[in-house]
Amino acid sequence: MPDNTVAVDRSGDVSRVDFSPRFNVAVPFIDRHLEEGRADKTAIRTTDGATVTYGTLAENVNRCGNALAALGLGAGDRVLMVVKDCPAFFHLFWGAIKAGIVPVPLNTLLRAADYRYMIEDSRAAALVYSPEFAGEVEPAAAAAEHRPAHIVGTEGRGRALDTLIAAASPTLDAAAAAPEDDCFWLYSSGSTGPPKGAVHAHRSMVLTSQLYAVDTLGFGEDDCSFSAAKLFFAYGLGNAMTFPLWVGGSCVLEAGRPTPGGIFEAIARFRPSHFFAVPTLYAALLAAFEAGATDLGSLRGCVSAGEALPPDILRRWRAATGLDIYEGIGTTEALHIFIASAPGVLKPGHTGKMVPGYSARLRDEDGNPLGAEQPGNLEIHAPSAAKYYWDKPDKTAATMLGGNWLATGDVFARDADGFYRCGGRSDDMLKVGGIWCSPYEIEARLVEHPKVLEAAVVGRADANDLIKPEAFVILNRPGDAGAATEAELREHCKAGLAPYKYPRWINFADELPKTATGKIQRFRLRR
Repeated sequence: MPDNTVAVDRSGDVSRVDFSPRFNVAVPFIDRHLEEGRADKTAIRTTDGATVTYGTLAENVNRCGNALAALGLGAGDRVLMVVKDCPAFFHLFWGAIKAGIVPVPLNTLLRAADYRYMIEDSRAAALVYSPEFAGEVEPAAAAAEHRPAHIVGTEGRGRALDTLIAAASPTLDAAAAAPEDDCFWLYSSGSTGPPKGAVHAHRSMVLTSQLYAVDTLGFGEDDCSFSAAKLFFAYGLGNAMTFPLWVGGSCVLEAGRPTPGGIFEAIARFRPSHFFAVPTLYAALLAAFEAGATDLGSLRGCVSAGEALPPDILRRWRAATGLDIYEGIGTTEALHIFIASAPGVLKPGHTGKMVPGYSARLRDEDGNPLGAEQPGNLEIHAPSAAKYYWDKPDKTAATMLGGNWLATGDVFARDADGFYRCGGRSDDMLKVGGIWCSPYEIEARLVEHPKVLEAAVVGRADANDLIKPEAFVILNRPGDAGAATEAELREHCKAGLAPYKYPRWINFADELPKTATGKIQRFRLRR
């Protein structure tokens, strides 16, 4: 096989994907389209009016790779990305990979303390951020014990990325790599402890794009993707970038936080074929839907992931729009969806069946295999599995079980027809708006307030049966309990945590249920 190429054989039940021994994944995702005559085809459109062709994208990827190299970054160096959904994300991500540098996209909703941890943990050589996030990123970089040698805004005054790209050469040879070599990281909060950098190989994005986007959803060159889920985490990275680039299609990017009005307007304006969101957003879209005034006529696929889709939301969405929602579950470690509903494969209340090329096993607490309708811990075999967690061998051993098997931390049951049904997490983590968050982090923020003595946080279903944080608080002075203190605590959490993490309900308690060793019994609070 020629260098940097992929051969896909779709003659069997599962696509066979073969890689050339020398393989830099930026070539098939970016350069290939010039060879196949797509230089003038639109690859990216943004809701603020920008349009990027495949030819322009390839040129700016090359320029960005050269610009990073000119800063002194070399093979294996990490570049942290706190970048909004915009063309610059594509330029930086693929330019780094083509130059042999490792891009690490970070959640753009985090706070300075989170960024400081990731700066120190990754020991990154560079940090690139959109100006909108300077208020959290710059203090984090200033306080970090390890300070990246290069801290660069994507645009603006001085040494910004757009200026560096404009001055760089438009030609770049792909750095030598192999399919199994380290390519990029994504940070995952995991089930316990601090975030972990999941290290993915060059092969991973090809496999998710082929096995899920093409073979499961039916993605093709004429398709256009619009994802409310952002590029910084695995679900959005596939939806909005790797899937359309793999097939030579196009995508629509929205830089800001998604709102129902903005989403409906973008769908009517840009006519995407596929829309991706989380259940919380589908519930908000239903609340804002106006029959006769909302144009969803271009859509042939609506996908939901990030948390379990309540059957009632599927029913209401069908009734309002005439469209199905295809549910899926994926993880950062697997990179994208591995159990999915799809056209012809949909059962309300069930996540779906295994994506072709992936397999699963269910085990009880003692590791014994389970049969139909027996809920157990879900382990999956994922060809797109991450290689390891950066600098965390114990966590790697607990999650990455060898041979591309992963322990997901989820509880599922499988029925006789092969449909999987979600039973929640096997730990206390909460998934809010499709993103994992730790109850310990919210509790720590609450206890920082001078009125709070102790706090415990659990998940509670809202009116749409979607999970949100609920807090139980012991105050230093019980007489402070009331609506005013509740509002204070909620604003205190919003000011110090990512926006989706604040508690929706706050209950004042005299005591918290605990074990004899002092551990909070969250299961009793959930009751």
